Amino acid sequence: MNAENAYGLWPLVGLSSVILVVFAASFFHPKTTRDWRAMGAFSAFAVALFTEMYGFPLTIYLLTGWLGDRVPWLNLTHNSGHLLNDLVGWKGDAHVSPLHLVSYALIGAGFWLIAAAWRRLWAAARAGGLATDGPYRHIRHPQYSGFLLIMVGFLVQWPTIPTLIMFPILVAIYRRLAIGEEREVAARFPEAWNDYAAVTPRFLPSWRRRSRPSPTCWDRPVEPRSIRCTSATRAQNSRR
Repeated sequence: MNAENAYGLWPLVGLSSVILVVFAASFFHPKTTRDWRAMGAFSAFAVALFTEMYGFPLTIYLLTGWLGDRVPWLNLTHNSGHLLNDLVGWKGDAHVSPLHLVSYALIGAGFWLIAAAWRRLWAAARAGGLATDGPYRHIRHPQYSGFLLIMVGFLVQWPTIPTLIMFPILVAIYRRLAIGEEREVAARFPEAWNDYAAVTPRFLPSWRRRSRPSPTCWDRPVEPRSIRCTSATRAQNSRR
């Protein structure tokens, strides 16, 4: 690949991948084996993305061979990697197109969600309770949702065949990790978790208004001799 096409830049592939992964890790703060699996899945997505962005344009190569002369604007150049911009007929700078602005917003929202969720989770862990405020008030796994938002943002900006194939697989991986995490939390906060999970979606917020039990009892881990948060105590709390 020549310099005009901006491909074959393998040091840039490595540098971009490392920067994105380290940046994400600084927000996510992985500690457990489950956290590192989530980071590993995201890292694989990042490497696949930047490999096509700066290394070898596999998607463009396959599409040019398949479509041939049917799409004259599709060629082995860096600009052709912005497939969605070309499909909608954007003629200006790809980096300031409406699709790219949407992409930047999604990526920024994803990082914000991961950081905001970490702060709430860390505070709840220190208090020995269940995180139910902030982003956790609307979804049960805001950090996983943040990673998915970042991936969707990059797919809007630079869709490729490998990342499009990887995305549903990564969704399944995060779903599996989330379910495993929920089992552990439910074992520690059995009744409180059931109440919380009954009104809080897993990954996507619900626009429907749901009645929520009082969070007063959600902050207490259930121990053999502790007073459990029953329906009666929740009713008493709601009247205070």
